[in-house]
Amino acid sequence: METVELFSAEGKGRGLKATKEQWAGDVIFAERAYAAVVFDSLTHLVCHTCFKRHEKLHRCGQCKFAHYCDRTCQKEGWAKHKSECSAVKKQGKAPNENIRLAAQILWRIEREGGGLTEGSLVSIDELQNHVEHFGDEEKKELRVDLESFLEFWPPNSKQFGMQYISHILGVINCNGFTLSDQRGLQAVGVGIFPNLCMVNHDCWPNCSVIFNNGNHEAVRSLFHTQMRIELRALGKISPGEELTVSYVDFLNVGEDRRQQLKKQYYFDCTCQHCQKGIKDDLMLAVKEGGEKPSQETVKEIIQYSKDTLEKIDKARSEGVYHEVVKLCRECLAKQEAILGDTNIYLLRILSILSEVLSYLQHINEAAGCSKRMVDGYVKLYHPNNAQLGMALMRAGVTHWHAGLIEVGHEMLCKAYAVLLVTHGPSHPITKDLEAMRVQSEMELRMFQQNEFMYYKMREAALQNQKIQVMPEPTNEVSPGIFQKKQ
Repeated sequence: METVELFSAEGKGRGLKATKEQWAGDVIFAERAYAAVVFDSLTHLVCHTCFKRHEKLHRCGQCKFAHYCDRTCQKEGWAKHKSECSAVKKQGKAPNENIRLAAQILWRIEREGGGLTEGSLVSIDELQNHVEHFGDEEKKELRVDLESFLEFWPPNSKQFGMQYISHILGVINCNGFTLSDQRGLQAVGVGIFPNLCMVNHDCWPNCSVIFNNGNHEAVRSLFHTQMRIELRALGKISPGEELTVSYVDFLNVGEDRRQQLKKQYYFDCTCQHCQKGIKDDLMLAVKEGGEKPSQETVKEIIQYSKDTLEKIDKARSEGVYHEVVKLCRECLAKQEAILGDTNIYLLRILSILSEVLSYLQHINEAAGCSKRMVDGYVKLYHPNNAQLGMALMRAGVTHWHAGLIEVGHEMLCKAYAVLLVTHGPSHPITKDLEAMRVQSEMELRMFQQNEFMYYKMREAALQNQKIQVMPEPTNEVSPGIFQKKQ
């Protein structure tokens, strides 16, 4: 942590600032979780030590609850699982993820005699819990969690006061970091990282944070690394400059972002983009050229878009994907006459439509939608935004599958440049992307040398392959920075 220091940020409380110059892609600091647990719905699908998804996991022979990749992960996780194992056996079942995480934190405090670890700038005791800001519903949920915790907590473990347990549950409520699977595509758990909790929010941040599952396969080699988060610079950062990350997706107008931040994290955002409404005009853009639509017409089409998005969510959750396509096409037809290419309601429909069309194997139409989507994203997102990089990658793959090799390769190259900064060269998804980039470059050379032969070879290759089915679409949004119990 010699690259950062704590300071009092005006109007924000404490924050972190750089002590040395950083450049795009630099890892400012890496931090292991103080405690972390797998989500309730995925406890049998995700390793409880490294949080990687596996088809076949080894189950703890005693509690039958915890699952691991192999003996290596099981042995490494035993110190934190030992107390949980006996508590789960005694109760007969495991409590929810928040209770399990609170118990993991308190067992570690019991083992080590405090909430401050080597390399941490702050202890668990010093983290904000915001319990005093809880509304009636949140206070009710806190009381329920307290009761569940006391039922689960063993009488032979160190006993903590109700106020301190409430503090821990409050910390988890607003500081729990979302852990993702090895490819960074699905949220699979939640953990507490004390140093990360000190990094303040900005809607246009200078850092991104990525979860790295580590390399557990090379235990005895120099390449063995532990599960950790990495705070990475998005551009040049000068000594003394505050380090910031975005707690929410930027693709919302300033007022909506402020409301979300106030509700979820209990603070009023005063960043430049919120104060000046930077890019709000683009996010609510109307179609240029010809007669400008009236405010009433724009208002009606936005409300129609919101209503349609609710219907789409319902149809997606039920797996009725042809209905999703129908709703998206109808909405798009109405939006195109009124809304601009960067309007967030148009982009949301294009994003859903491109994903579902890819799944249904309507690849050419999906490619067209994804191209329009990323063209809009490029004008809105920070050039090194991780979600922009992922969108470019998906669009590039879609174009590649559609045989549009020139555009597809260009998008994959742009995505790779972004992910090198946000994820780093050793992250599994960056490695996957590099392999795709190299393969598409080879095909592009073939295409440029002889276009006719390229399509003939591609057609022959496709005839000898099984139909490739894209992952089934889900309603799950991209993993955010901090997880909050809904």
